Amino acid sequence: MESGWKDLMQVGLSVREGTVSSVTLLRRLNNHSRKNQVYRVFREVGRAVRTIVLLRYLSDPQLREQITRATNKAEAYNGYTKWLHFGGDGYLRSRDPELQEKAVKFLDLMANSIIFSTTVDMTDALRQMAAQGREVNPDDVAALSPHRRDNVLRFGDYDTATLHIPPGPYDSALRLPADGL
Repeated sequence: MESGWKDLMQVGLSVREGTVSSVTLLRRLNNHSRKNQVYRVFREVGRAVRTIVLLRYLSDPQLREQITRATNKAEAYNGYTKWLHFGGDGYLRSRDPELQEKAVKFLDLMANSIIFSTTVDMTDALRQMAAQGREVNPDDVAALSPHRRDNVLRFGDYDTATLHIPPGPYDSALRLPADGL
């Protein structure tokens, strides 16, 4: 690692400055060549980092709980995007890395748009409940998930005639009566 540190830092600076794309970097480092000094340095640094993280994970129960929560959130999102990507069971059809990257970005954009819309709808429903005097329990709100599927019509007809009209301002704060929270 010591002899390749300069190369490692040079690659890091190139990525930070944007002179090397992630696709190019992965293509160059993915050849598993024993002669590729940069690959070997990255591999050894990765091994050292993984060892440190594993030791921290084993010795810290709070870290294990935090990682489990984050993993569950990520898996819920991945399951949701796989469900949204219904054609071909989520498999990417092209072997071209740029087309794959476009497909993944489009799927993320679509999923995030649907999650945002669902969150806005849930926030409006909670506001209506509070305005009607119904108790809104914080534990119930914490258990809500924006990864709902019942409000998404994957095969539905969508009107795109009004897409050019920007939406009005939206207040994202959820203000509930003090006794409700």
